[in-house]
Amino acid sequence: MNKYALIVAGGKGLRMGSEIPKQFILLKGMPVLMHTLKAFRSIDEIQLVLVLPEDQINYWKQLCLKHNFELPHQIVIGGETRFESVKNGLNVITDLEALVAIHDGVRPLVPISVIKESYKVAQEKGSALTVIPLKDSIRKQTEKGSISLNRSEYYLVQTPQTFKVDIIKNAYHSASNINNFTDDASVLEASGVQIELVQGDYKNIKITTPEDLLFADAMLKG
Repeated sequence: MNKYALIVAGGKGLRMGSEIPKQFILLKGMPVLMHTLKAFRSIDEIQLVLVLPEDQINYWKQLCLKHNFELPHQIVIGGETRFESVKNGLNVITDLEALVAIHDGVRPLVPISVIKESYKVAQEKGSALTVIPLKDSIRKQTEKGSISLNRSEYYLVQTPQTFKVDIIKNAYHSASNINNFTDDASVLEASGVQIELVQGDYKNIKITTPEDLLFADAMLKG
């Protein structure tokens, strides 16, 4: 089956305290987003689709020239929301029998092993949601006070979230109440399809704050 990676990058860097969108901030001398694309392109057969806000596309192209970044990728204009951006990206993938991994542009540390396992499970089961177990105890706030929960029953959700193209496109085009969706798996789940879980990695962080950037830099330095 053909494989696509749909990389979604629409952040503005507000929590990062930066005037530069977080996907363009330098990490070990190269924009975060380039690290993310390189992670997927290390698997030769994957075709890259990058979704960006329209007003960031020219800046991205300038960065590619500046950093001699020549990995082949198709650029798609994003929408007002992440849901619309993913839908726009899916619309350019016409091979309904392919697999597509949808991934946050600011998760540059995703291990190759996680990517490969995600595609493998999606090919077998139709979907693959990358998750990691909780390390800390958790509590739930109720009207009567807080209560302890069994952390073994809960997971933190990461990306990639990988699917057969036909079922995820159908889910996005038939979805209603789109403001209720927090990720791609929840869109598919709303269409009645069971979600399969795959083991993620604690290093696969989403860079949203200055502390995340420091962690990512340390991991890349070994």
